[in-house]
Amino acid sequence: QLQASGGGLVQTGASLRLSCAASGLTVSTYTMTWFRQAPQKEREFVATITWSGGRTFYADSVKGRFTVSRDNAKNTLNLQMNSLKTEDTAVYFCAAGRPIMSAQRDSSIYRHWGQGTQVTVSS
Repeated sequence: QLQASGGGLVQTGASLRLSCAASGLTVSTYTMTWFRQAPQKEREFVATITWSGGRTFYADSVKGRFTVSRDNAKNTLNLQMNSLKTEDTAVYFCAAGRPIMSAQRDSSIYRHWGQGTQVTVSS
């Protein structure tokens, strides 16, 4: 089970920290990924941290502003979001899976999903 939290309504330029608490699975043994879905749009990849080596990868649209991390002691996945823009407005989902490297950004590969947390950035 994955439980996402931390969303909210903020203004442009603000920061938010999302968390995804895991139960029944160990985040350090899965590739953990954040996706988001804006209204009228398809779900898109945001950031991932691999189970092996803890490598991180980001969508170009968030690179340099967002940081994905995991806390193995707390068994949680985090997403620090800085310099938020209106185009970051979406429901953010955490997911766990074991995709091959080339499939990390494919949401259909992931078996475990959180319920989503709303992030709204106003200008």
